[in-house]
Formats: sequence, structure tokens, C-alpha cells
Amino acid sequence: MNKNSRIIVGVIVALILLAGTFSAGVVVGYVFPSKTEISQEVFPTEESSSTTIESSEEVEQVGESELPEGHPPVTTGEIENMSEDELFVPFWEAWNIVHNQYVDQPVDDVAMMRGAISGMLDSLGDQHTSYMDPDQFMQANMPMEGEYEGIGAWVDPNTEYLTIVSPMPDSPAEKAGLKPGDEIIAIDGDDMTGIDGNLVIRRILGPAGTDVVLTIRREGEAEPFDVTVTRAKIILPSLEYRVLEEHDNIGYIQIFTFAQDTRSELRKGIKDVLSQDVDGIIIDLRYNGGGYLQSAIDVASEFIPKGVILYEDYGDEEMQTFEAIKGGKATDIPLVFLVNEGSASASEIVAGAIQDHERAPLVGVTTFGKGSVQNWIALSNEEGAVRVTIARWLTPDKRQIHEVGLEPDYVVEFTEEDYENEVDPQLDKAIEILLEVMSDE
Repeated sequence: MNKNSRIIVGVIVALILLAGTFSAGVVVGYVFPSKTEISQEVFPTEESSSTTIESSEEVEQVGESELPEGHPPVTTGEIENMSEDELFVPFWEAWNIVHNQYVDQPVDDVAMMRGAISGMLDSLGDQHTSYMDPDQFMQANMPMEGEYEGIGAWVDPNTEYLTIVSPMPDSPAEKAGLKPGDEIIAIDGDDMTGIDGNLVIRRILGPAGTDVVLTIRREGEAEPFDVTVTRAKIILPSLEYRVLEEHDNIGYIQIFTFAQDTRSELRKGIKDVLSQDVDGIIIDLRYNGGGYLQSAIDVASEFIPKGVILYEDYGDEEMQTFEAIKGGKATDIPLVFLVNEGSASASEIVAGAIQDHERAPLVGVTTFGKGSVQNWIALSNEEGAVRVTIARWLTPDKRQIHEVGLEPDYVVEFTEEDYENEVDPQLDKAIEILLEVMSDE
């Protein structure tokens, strides 16, 4: 196996800087949006925004309300029964104290308002529920159509800083010397601390031929350093497929992401490998971080003839059921699925359905554990947006995916030493299991 194949097998990641449309760990709720929508989330219309910014007069009026003199400390039970005016008395007290006593006046009311919203959402303890200021929201809402241009690297947006998992072969990122594990702590001199990784990706995108300066923190280097990368047009398919050279009766399909055209590419791949008289297929979902929900349902339906693919749980006893679509091209042939810590969201939907229906064993390590749906809701006065978790995915057996992940039927590690030696024990195990299954058919 050559070096490029080794990279494809071992370190393909869910996110590419080419498009940034399919965030690792993010899956789009419902069905395909129109071309003008961003694929990570559903963007409601202006009328759907439910949050408004009060006028300064209203702020002063509310700030004057207070509890009766000598009122004892408020208990949690009492808080739940309070009116909004009573509940927000401490907030407006703090607001007025800052305006009256803070040493550096005048204070920035807009920054304080944004900070309050951010703190409120952070208090929920959900890393996927957050506030985006107007600049961040604008970047996240950029149209993503046609061909995309960037630096050509697979990345992990779920770490403290956007982290390079692997530069694509012959990409601008590789030519600039970026390495796996590099953390992008600034872009064009702007600090990326605390910025959502998916928004950082948007900052790196840009027209082919233009430069972007990345400040890199690298293990083993005493100080961060700058790397200038010249963007280029980069094209990556949804999947790749082949018949294994060592085992010409086994097909291999690796799905990189769940895009709009993944179903058609997958059906073509299945048709091509089946035409070569294979007796079984390995489906590789390693480092596939998600994409469209509808694509996940379509992909699962190619292997599962009928039944539930997933449930969408809204947490208030409301639940929506998504079932397999008839007409799958590989509903009978023996299968083995490969997963790992980079398999997230849509990948986990497919793998969970495969596992619960006992359609095929999973091989690898526990998946990422991203099973939630986010809505992005624009705020009034163009003050950005809030990203709110509205539901969670459950497998057909109603197992929780979020922050749990899926445990493979066969746990097989893939170490750094394996990578350096260009061996793939997870794929080897999948082949071994599939050969056993095929011999029993």
C-alpha cells in the first residue's frame, strides 16, 4: 500500500477546507435544503426569529424594579415561580452597577449585551449551543455553491483550535509544510481563541491564487510560527471504491462525507464492484464526520431493506421516525463496516442502524459521539445568531449516540506505529471477518 493510499485509509477526516460544508460532527436536520442554505444547519427566515433587543428606555424601566426590602434569599423553587421582571432584577442591578461604578466609562453596551447572550448559552453546558456575533454569523452564512477553493487539508474542528489531521497529497497545505497535529491559533494575524472551528474554516476559504497566513502551534516547537499558504481549487469526491488487490472477491467503498450526490455516487460504486463478481463489501466510515441527514438515510437504505433508520428525539416526548427507503442495491450481500473516533453524526446514524438491524458487524474503535441537531436562529437588529440544540438522534433500538458513541462489535486500535509502518490492522480485521461471513453463506 503506497503512502497516498495509506493516508486515504488512515487519516481521511470529516471536514475539508475545500468546502467546509460538512462539519465534523454535524448533520443537517430534516431533508436537503435549497442551494442557498448552509449545509450544517437550518437557517430560518427573519420572521422566525423569536428574540428581540429591548430599547434603552425599556432597559432603564426594568432596571428600577426590585424585590421588597428585607426579602430573604431567593430559593430555586421561588425562582421558577418568579415573573421575568423579578427574575432579572440581579441582572439589571449588575448592569447598572457597571454603568455607575466601573472605572473606564463609557462602557460598550453592545459588547456587554453580546457577552450576556454568550454567557447565557454557555451556561447550558452544551458545546453545540452558542452565540455567534454578527461577523461570525456572516461568515457562517456565506453561500457555499459550485466548486470551492481553499488550502486542501482534512481538519478537526472539535478541538480547542482548528487542528490539521492531514494535508491532502499535493495540496497547497502539504506544499506549505503543514503537518498532522498543527493547531491554527490565528489567521492573518487575528486570534482564533474561542472561535468555533467551523467558523475558522470559513476564514481559511478564499479564491484560488490568494494567500492566507496561518499562525501554527506545533508540538515540539518552542514558539508559534506563521505559514503562508496559497489557496487553490480542490476537488474531492464523496467516496472512493475499488476491488481489493489481495482479495479480488471483496469490494471496498470508503465514504468521505454525506453530500447531496453521495447516494448517486454510492449506487454507482456498488454497481461497479458487484459487476466484478465480489462476494462481500467493506464500507469504510473512518474519519467521516457527517453531512446531510437525508444523505445518511439514503446511504443506510442501500444496505437495509426496511425498518427504522433513526429517531429524532425532541426531549418533550415528541419523536420523529425515519425509515429505510425501498430499492437498496446491497441489501443482501455480506458487509463489514469500519468506524473510528472520527466517525461522527451522519456516520453514526448509518453505523447505528447497521448495528441495530444486525446487518453487519462494526470494526474499529468507539465513534465520536455527535448525535444532536442544531438550529441557527438570527437575532433582531442584525446582532448575530444563536445556535441551539433542538433534538438528538437515536438509533433504531433507541440508543443514545450523543456523547456516548457506538462501540464496535470488534475493537481494533490503529496506532501511530501502524501508520508509520503503513499497515492497517482495522482493515485487516474487517477482511478476516468478511471472509468468514462469506464462507458461511
